[in-house]
Amino acid sequence: MNLLELSQTIRKVRQAQGLTVEQLAQKSGFSKGFISQVENFRQTPSLKAIVRIAEALGMPLGAFFSEDGVKDSEYTLGNINEGEEIPRNEGNEHGIRYSALAFRQIGRRMDPFVIDYTPATPREFMRHDSDEFFVLLEGKLKYFLIEDRNCHTMQTGDTLYLKANVPHRVELAEGCTHARGLVVYSDPKLMD
Repeated sequence: MNLLELSQTIRKVRQAQGLTVEQLAQKSGFSKGFISQVENFRQTPSLKAIVRIAEALGMPLGAFFSEDGVKDSEYTLGNINEGEEIPRNEGNEHGIRYSALAFRQIGRRMDPFVIDYTPATPREFMRHDSDEFFVLLEGKLKYFLIEDRNCHTMQTGDTLYLKANVPHRVELAEGCTHARGLVVYSDPKLMD
């Protein structure tokens, strides 16, 4: 693989994992400008830098240099407790932490996340451009759909399928200090 192919592979893997240049920069410890220059073939990274970028992407170094390059894999094994923390929708400000479970899978059509909820200021209603499926794994939540008057208390094991662009928000139920859920977002491109 030549350096041009390497730079294109880094960009392809970053985009396939749904990471911004800034997020990859933070994970790898490099500046946003450096990652951008590498991806645009304006900076030749050292082997040490390539190793750090590969680690940040969760990819083996050899995948960048194989004749086939980085390809879609038929499967990716993981663990619910080993997700990659992803900043989403100012979640940390609202006591919500997202952990991506399939971030290493190239070409995925779903995005599964474990979401941990802790006490914080409730967020405003939000919408997603994809369908989503939610299951509450632990705790108790108040799930608001469309408006504040439409509140559903969810217990461990309860599920919710939500179509794209339905306004919703979530907060911990009274007396609950931690909840954990699993949400799977569909790829909006598949909905056309």
